[in-house]
Amino acid sequence: GIPYYVKSADHGGTFSSPVPLVEPASRQPGLVFSSTAMAVGKSGEIYVAMITNNWKMKLRGVPDGLLFATLRPGARAFTPVRSLNGQPSEGFSLAADGPGNVVAAWLANKLFVNFSQDGGATFTANAELNASYDPCNCCTTRAVYGTDGSLAVLYREKSNDERDMYIVIVKKDGRQLRTRISSTLWKVNACPMSYYGLSATQDGYVAAWPTQGQIYFSRLDRDGKVMSPGEIKVPGRTGMRTGLIALGAPDREALVAWKDKGQLIWQLYGHDGRPEGDPGSSPSSGKGTAGLVDHDGRFVLFR
Repeated sequence: GIPYYVKSADHGGTFSSPVPLVEPASRQPGLVFSSTAMAVGKSGEIYVAMITNNWKMKLRGVPDGLLFATLRPGARAFTPVRSLNGQPSEGFSLAADGPGNVVAAWLANKLFVNFSQDGGATFTANAELNASYDPCNCCTTRAVYGTDGSLAVLYREKSNDERDMYIVIVKKDGRQLRTRISSTLWKVNACPMSYYGLSATQDGYVAAWPTQGQIYFSRLDRDGKVMSPGEIKVPGRTGMRTGLIALGAPDREALVAWKDKGQLIWQLYGHDGRPEGDPGSSPSSGKGTAGLVDHDGRFVLFR
């Protein structure tokens, strides 16, 4: 009923013993903790966001909303679980940068953020990123810090039932630049309950998302503008709340990975946006998708 953390110091050859994300005092019979996001801080701090099934269990004394814990460098256990927002919510994501900033993004009919400038020790009060934003509440958020120190937040709008993808770039001076990045439009009177991916690159970001189940991705510049060749259709589809990630390497190659019918599938793209070879696949249970680009520029996927 709880998630665990492991790490490798030899490029994935071996992994450490599992460390529980939830301390014994926070556990109760029937209570299930699910991890929804992780970020790594300036000195190797591990930040995690979790949610529980207490909306169903109705147990007393269980913190509500976005649950947060930290593994400090050299520590043998995560800090006690605490709620950052104290209210029913979902769509959690975390981002951390080199100077010690941490941000939590989440949904509760609107798009909210909490900021920390002290490595996650304290956070600002709940506040909407912008009151004019109208997110699709049962989808999710994705947040990441760019190489220029800007914060990028990816989300799906629902105004007028137009379920299109937007990225918000929060500059270091506080300015917000919002751009619709999906050019294949989607108007539907229902929440698609979709997940999507966002990662930082040397010159901007790479984002991937589903529209009507079909997967698309784009490269974005540091202001969130879609770069040439624009929106690219990926040879794959994804279902409700199914994992989907986009990764960008230093040589400007990109990798999009997703789950479909018990398979982890991926497609590699060159710097010009053209696919390199056919999609690859591997058996993989569940709906989650995770991966990274290592220090040597290699794509690493977890199945």
